[in-house]
Amino acid sequence: MAKKVVATLKVAGSGRDWAKVIRCVKSPKTGAYSFREEMMPTEAVQGALKQ
Repeated sequence: MAKKVVATLKVAGSGRDWAKVIRCVKSPKTGAYSFREEMMPTEAVQGALKQ
């Protein structure tokens, strides 16, 4: 069997400096909700959630 490639974050710093933010986004076309995942620095999380 072939080995699977594991994706990694290629950024400076450790994993503790980053957080996964999951937002619920409403589609303007259908009105259905979907989830959008983002990786961002921990300092930017509070500002991103206030939007």
